[in-house]
Amino acid sequence: MLSEQSAPVIKATLPVVGAAIDEITGRFYRKLFDAHPELLRDLFNRGNQANGAQRQALAGSIAAFAGMLLEHPDTRPDVMLARIAHKHASLGVTSDQYKIVNEHLLAAVADVLGEAVTPQVAAAWDEVYWLMANALIAVEARLYEQHGTPEGGTWQPMTVVARHEETPHTLALTLRPADGSPARAFRPGQYVSVQVELPDGARQIRQYSLSAAPGAPEWRITVKHVREGPGPAGEVSSWLHDRARVGDVLPVSAPFGDLTLPAGDGPLLLASAGIGATPMLAMLHHLADTGSSRQVVVVHADRSPADHAHRDELRRLVGTLPHASLHLWYEEAAQQASASAPPVAVSAGRADIGGMPLPEGITAFLCGPLPFMRTLRGDLLGRGVPPQAIHYEVFGPDLWLAEQ
Repeated sequence: MLSEQSAPVIKATLPVVGAAIDEITGRFYRKLFDAHPELLRDLFNRGNQANGAQRQALAGSIAAFAGMLLEHPDTRPDVMLARIAHKHASLGVTSDQYKIVNEHLLAAVADVLGEAVTPQVAAAWDEVYWLMANALIAVEARLYEQHGTPEGGTWQPMTVVARHEETPHTLALTLRPADGSPARAFRPGQYVSVQVELPDGARQIRQYSLSAAPGAPEWRITVKHVREGPGPAGEVSSWLHDRARVGDVLPVSAPFGDLTLPAGDGPLLLASAGIGATPMLAMLHHLADTGSSRQVVVVHADRSPADHAHRDELRRLVGTLPHASLHLWYEEAAQQASASAPPVAVSAGRADIGGMPLPEGITAFLCGPLPFMRTLRGDLLGRGVPPQAIHYEVFGPDLWLAEQ
């Protein structure tokens, strides 16, 4: 909760800070990386720095947190904090790094706003920062404790034991602990971080959802090859597609992420597009392995059947669930279900759930490009699904965070 002294200051200055937040975060990152180039080399995603996505995500989270402190002074935005904390823990972020961020972020605020940053204003925004930072540090400490590791120490060497090209643009890698022990269990929907050493010596990190059964002795990740287009090519996805081979050993984090199935027997909507199918696959594996009788509506959208990674596996999993249905949309040629496949509704075009029958009390999980998720969320809200029953996962910086 904001102090009585700081609350009116934040209320008065939030519009000014919000209007300049993109410039502030840009200045912040320049200052941070000038002072600590190793953070850009080995922690921050260089691609997201180049295209501005990380700057937008930071700006959104700061503005959203400050706004929530003012609008709901007696509550803490735990959902937002948990999402950020899981990502930080998967990267190995430590509490001392928050002091470094604080120093350069407040300096950037002072640079951009100049004389408007009085000592009172600086103190109020410092309070906002540490309210958010200390909450994140506490959540991250609990996550590290749950994994039985010291702060930032969840990394383990994993051996690539299988490699399979699912589509021309997606690669499935099966991983097992390098010491030969079984992979630890995870909650369906979680992800891991994978670190690779690039030709220039940088050790870049990316997150990938675990796409196979949670109880299996091995993990599987499915990597979309991010090719050069409007933005730069994906450094880590390109390295994994071009160089990762059976027998290679990669540093991999423990499983993290809060997009996980709730307990109980309530109905579910699992809606994905493109590579967003990966966390849904783990959820379906879990439901199938536990003999679930839940009502499950599975929706997936893709460019074409040939681009749909794990297509046959998805059909098979849905077919094992007694009260599940599968609805597929392909922007290009639609593929009809074969006689041996479970009942599948296949349509051409973009996913549209507006007229789809949904059971009462459904809990929805969304994963895919932001326009896809925004559209489906809007449709669900319009049909009376409460906001707290709609969960999502964003691959990359969470540019949707400030809108929730």
